[in-house]
Amino acid sequence: MFILSQISTLPPEEADKEQLKKVTQFMKAELSELQNMLYAQNKYSVLVIIQGMDASGKDGLIRNAFSTINPTGIQVYSWKKPTEEEFAHDFLWRIHKAVPRRGMMHIFNRSHYEDILVPTVYQTHPAEIIEQRYRLINDFELLLKQNYTVVLKFYLHVSESEQRERLAERETDPTKFWKHNPNDQQTLDNRQKFIRCYETLFERCKEQAPWHIVPADKNWYKEHIVVKTLWETLKKLPLAYPPKG
Repeated sequence: MFILSQISTLPPEEADKEQLKKVTQFMKAELSELQNMLYAQNKYSVLVIIQGMDASGKDGLIRNAFSTINPTGIQVYSWKKPTEEEFAHDFLWRIHKAVPRRGMMHIFNRSHYEDILVPTVYQTHPAEIIEQRYRLINDFELLLKQNYTVVLKFYLHVSESEQRERLAERETDPTKFWKHNPNDQQTLDNRQKFIRCYETLFERCKEQAPWHIVPADKNWYKEHIVVKTLWETLKKLPLAYPPKG
């Protein structure tokens, strides 16, 4: 059982910041070649799902962790409130259209898990609908797995004090004010409800793709963990360039 209050949001005490930053840069350089083979082979695809509280650093992570990858082979989707057209379909309709074809790597900044989190916390849907969505998401991820899509799921675990500091900074830093949302306080007020919901979905949606809980108070360590996980995953795949002829 996942209990987020028992998982640190900080790097381990023994973590050497400068050494790990060098290792991260090395792995990022290798990711460029691994992604190139993924694209050329055209057999596997990779879906990276990034979840986390507001101000957990999703945007910055995506910008930095994937900076060495050829833009031709990668695409980022940031999921917001569904449009009128999307509301007129089942909740996975818009998600399924955005999964990567073979050879591609797609990154989801938030994901279909918002369709469990938000209605659970704000009680906008009946319990039976939420229950149904758990089952459908597991089936959906099984479908992806059976079609050679590797799914990596990350939760950026940020402390309440760090989250409050970052949200406050959005109101004073001109370069970050565009991120400020009047509903930020409401999100903070419901922090514990979101945490409890996350803990449940971590447990109930782990069979096809396990969750990686990433300490997110320090950006350099957060980037290291995500890059390392992706690097190790691609190294294990039987990637190869197509043969001649």
